[in-house]
Amino acid sequence: MQQRRLGHNGPQVSAIGLGCMGMSEFYGPADEAASISVIHRAIELGVNFLDTADMYGSGHNEELVGRALRGRRDRVVLATKFGNVRGPGGSFLGVDGRPEYVKQACDASLRRLGVDEIDLYYQHRVDSRVPIEETVGAMADLVRSGKVRWLGLSEAAPATIRRAHAVHPIAALQTEYSLWTRDVEPEILATTRELGIGFVAYSPLGRGFLTGAIRSAEDLHPADYRRNTPRFQGDALAANLRLADSVRQLAAARGCTPAQLALAWLLGRGSDMVPIPGTRSIDRLQQNLAAVQIQLRTDEIQALESALPPGAARGERYPQAAMQAVNR
Repeated sequence: MQQRRLGHNGPQVSAIGLGCMGMSEFYGPADEAASISVIHRAIELGVNFLDTADMYGSGHNEELVGRALRGRRDRVVLATKFGNVRGPGGSFLGVDGRPEYVKQACDASLRRLGVDEIDLYYQHRVDSRVPIEETVGAMADLVRSGKVRWLGLSEAAPATIRRAHAVHPIAALQTEYSLWTRDVEPEILATTRELGIGFVAYSPLGRGFLTGAIRSAEDLHPADYRRNTPRFQGDALAANLRLADSVRQLAAARGCTPAQLALAWLLGRGSDMVPIPGTRSIDRLQQNLAAVQIQLRTDEIQALESALPPGAARGERYPQAAMQAVNR
């Protein structure tokens, strides 16, 4: 497994990490034992970068990852996130970036994970009511106290990233980035590169859409949240299927899977880029990791980027309420 460094002085991580969200929520029922087996196999194959958050399954995902890491903690760069607040029954209560909440959330995550220190601690969403300097100042206190090693942000706007980085070095920005979500390219990616901040690309396979396996909402479990996202509905879905077909055709010409092609494209965007595809299948995990061996030719990159230019995907990537919390 290839290694990449997040930020000038951040952690060295595997070129492809593992997003663990779907092991607890959002994509329908999951099998805990199978999910833990996927984590163990990922570590065996050289993946040392695991991503979770306190809101995934209202804490369940951190607990699951913590159980999976028993006896393996020293082999992993462990990342988790705070800021999205859940209520009883899993209801979403908003975003909280108050300094007192930052410290409470960190202590709760440490307990659920069963660790003494979090390697990379992200603010999951920026709280527009709290100056970013106050939130990151509290996060920096966690570094000084030994509870956290490095800091990150998620879905933050360029100006916010600059202000945060001025308070304490930001090792990584985690934001959605894939062939069908290229919004970050004009300004956000330029900002992280100017400041020497690593980029962690979540949903690098378009929430599974770029694999070509999803042809209609009927292919998704009734409890799958993607059924309610604009890109998976109606006319937008029909238009987006043509994009997925283009990836499938180009992958066939290359002799790889669509997922491998999409991941290889991201890996080729720069040595600061670390995608974190999620999966609950060992077979798909192994297929995804094989993408590190694929070096795309210039003509293949041009064909992909011509077929899926910025803005090609139809529909917003989240429902309207959730879109209001991104790129703040």
